[in-house]
Amino acid sequence: MDKKCYQIVTNNPVVKENYDRVIFVDGSFQDVLLKARDLVHSGHQLINHPLGASIRMFFSPYRSILVSDKPDNLDINHVEIIENSIVSYNKQMEHRKPDEANRKDYAFIDGELLKSSLEEYKRLSI
Repeated sequence: MDKKCYQIVTNNPVVKENYDRVIFVDGSFQDVLLKARDLVHSGHQLINHPLGASIRMFFSPYRSILVSDKPDNLDINHVEIIENSIVSYNKQMEHRKPDEANRKDYAFIDGELLKSSLEEYKRLSI
């Protein structure tokens, strides 16, 4: 993949405003995971991990996931990663709700994690 062969699946309005190549999901963190799952099942590749950098990020109302811009062959490893991520997220959220009180902070953190993922992806794609 070259440096620009990605899309961003997100529900983060800050990401939507500041990036191109966005598939905006008007919904929850779980809805972003489900959209990414649908893309992976149609042959798109995951570029970054669907879950955040720490358990605390499970409680974020926002998530941004990088996927390839075009479908390719179905990769069973990517299918397993996204499916297991959905299971893990649902298990963690059984007794918790997203932390809406700190949504601005979570939007910022999600944006920074995305920025870091994009920089690493571009660096590795050279």
